Amino acid sequence: MTNIPETGRTPRVQIRLIVIQILVLSLLGTLGGRLWYLQIRNGDEYAKEASGNHVQQVVQPAVRGSILDARGVPIADNETRLVVSASRTDLMKMKDDGKAVLTKLAGVLGMTPQDVMGKVRLCDAKTPQPCWNGSPYQPIPITDEATTQQALQIRERSEDFPGITAEPEAVRRYAGPGKANTAQVLGYLSPVTDDEITKAKDTNSPYLRSDQVGRSGLERQYDKELRGKAGVTRYEVDNLGRVIGTGKSDAAQSGSNLVTSIDSRVQRVAEYELDTAMKAARQQYDKITGENYKADSGAVVVMEAKTGRIVAMSSAPTYDPNVWVGGISAKDYKNLTGKNSDYPLLNRAIQGQSAPGSTFKVVSTAAAVEAGYAWDGGYPCTSSYSVGGQVFKNFEGENFGPISLGRALEVSCDTVFYGLADREWKKDGGINPKKGEPKDYFFKAAHQFGLGKTTGIDLPNEVTGRVPDRQWKESYWKANKDAWCKSGKKNGTYVEKIAYENCLEGNKMREGDEINYSIGQGDTLVTPVQEAMIYGALANGGIMYQPTIGKAIVSSDGKTVQEIKPTVKGKLPVSKTALKGMDQALAGVVTRGTAAWKFGGWPQDKIALHAKTGTAEVYGKQTTSWFATYTKDYTVVMTIAQAGTGSGASGEAVRNIYNALYGVQSDGSIDDKKALLPTPEKSLPKIQSDGSIDAPPVSKDPVKDLQASQKDNSGSTDQNQPAGTTPSPNASNRNTRRRTSRTKKRRGTRILT
Repeated sequence: MTNIPETGRTPRVQIRLIVIQILVLSLLGTLGGRLWYLQIRNGDEYAKEASGNHVQQVVQPAVRGSILDARGVPIADNETRLVVSASRTDLMKMKDDGKAVLTKLAGVLGMTPQDVMGKVRLCDAKTPQPCWNGSPYQPIPITDEATTQQALQIRERSEDFPGITAEPEAVRRYAGPGKANTAQVLGYLSPVTDDEITKAKDTNSPYLRSDQVGRSGLERQYDKELRGKAGVTRYEVDNLGRVIGTGKSDAAQSGSNLVTSIDSRVQRVAEYELDTAMKAARQQYDKITGENYKADSGAVVVMEAKTGRIVAMSSAPTYDPNVWVGGISAKDYKNLTGKNSDYPLLNRAIQGQSAPGSTFKVVSTAAAVEAGYAWDGGYPCTSSYSVGGQVFKNFEGENFGPISLGRALEVSCDTVFYGLADREWKKDGGINPKKGEPKDYFFKAAHQFGLGKTTGIDLPNEVTGRVPDRQWKESYWKANKDAWCKSGKKNGTYVEKIAYENCLEGNKMREGDEINYSIGQGDTLVTPVQEAMIYGALANGGIMYQPTIGKAIVSSDGKTVQEIKPTVKGKLPVSKTALKGMDQALAGVVTRGTAAWKFGGWPQDKIALHAKTGTAEVYGKQTTSWFATYTKDYTVVMTIAQAGTGSGASGEAVRNIYNALYGVQSDGSIDDKKALLPTPEKSLPKIQSDGSIDAPPVSKDPVKDLQASQKDNSGSTDQNQPAGTTPSPNASNRNTRRRTSRTKKRRGTRILT
């Protein structure tokens, strides 16, 4: 007998077979269910998706909107050029990564192979310019200055130049009407990066790989409005890539045009006068340092006093923004960013910050009035002011006796402000303030004047400046204490002594700190646009307007106009009586004060001009010139680093800007026909039915026109003519100012006005 069944299979084998059969049936059931789900339940959906795999998209870049001045003159627009581009994707498929093709291309374009290859390499932390910082999947422009002959040669020999195209394209142009550069205000464009494409993917303004985006200035601030929306044409293709139909297409939408408050004529004058003033300063001898002034940077702002609109804004050194168009060369990039470049990409009107010197005294005057000091009180303007073992001297040791706050502003008497600030410091408890909040009138006034924070101007990367109050000193001390304590020495060098003092009590408001602060020295920092906002408020009765450049956004068809209205930022903390007194005092600066020598013959009875000079000390450098002015219509602020005194370095240039605005001739008469902008431009330029914007004829150079006009009216040279239009009799701009040597005790101690 045997236990094996007739089938020859043991029970164990039969069990295994049954399990296998069950598994096979389960798998077949699952597969069948999945096929039913894909082909029947969701068949239409997947069929639709599959058809999408055969749709190719062709992108038509949108035409970027123009940037116009207040009269409608283009200051940034587009022009058609022959652009030679390379497809990096195609080049990388070649055995030599396209080197042979690029070398041939260099010969045709008259470039070196190294320059051409540099254009197509990708930027990273270790790769210097030139390099491509855009998407590697979009065509990379090699040049936008190809000739017709070069373009034809590339296209006719396409087999020799695989991956290379030569096509007419719209490229950005910074027109420079009437030689007005406006570089830092306009900014520049560069290709969008993959990272930016990813970040903007789900926003209401996504990027395409072909997009150029604003990197600074108005181009960046209004990028979304200027960029428009690219068009997309969709083609249905078969597996071989042949077009078999056309899908849904989206037409390109041109970007909107930006009308600004900039007047290109005034802009040109402002740029010219700043440059001329800096060159003139470099010819002047600085007796303190024993060498000529360096005058290495500067800025000027012209602003409407009653609206905050910027009429002109210039920063020096400057550059040609067209160097970015079509990709920047290694040489140009080094000139813009190298250590010896003086960093022309910076807009020093909003990013340059320095001690304001005596232009800050309007803040200190308001603080004194708020603290209870009478406007007409007799405050001693002595030749010096002693604090412990240190003597703070007035400019040139002048002694005017007891004077009012207004007269102190007019003659820029340092010792009046020393005394007022010192008294308030002592009232607040000195170096160890009383319990509770000290009054700190002088510091609170600065914050109320809008300092220590951005103005909100419609330009990116504006800096805040600094109000060195108690809170700032505490945070700054905590951040630097270890370094000070390590380097400081009680009996060391000047710098080591300062570090030693800061280590011990750098978080406390010392007597000298508040004295220095009262005249705009020490750790106080302001920007030219902040000063323009303050002096504009003094001009209009106390209202601080947020500075703005954009005036209106106009759609490409002209049907939609979005005006950018002036915005009130706040009010000056000054009573009407004090404001009137300050107004009179600042007018006195022009007629009999520290700026009078530059404004002889000015028609003050017809165009009331107000001003405040400032000369700020910077440790280790020459003095910074500040000149802040206003009329009922405009405020003009100019500053030049390492250039000497306020009126000495900047006075003549500012006067010439006002001459241009109002048509003031060399003999003091006013010719309205020769005035560039006697009253601010209130209306927008005329917009035609097709969306085009009317623009008046543009002079080749408004500066030369004005110079010719002045020459026609001046006749022979007369030494009695206004000082602003005749050479100064002195070789140094310090000779008309006041300076007395003294021993420095700590950084920022101030003796210049």
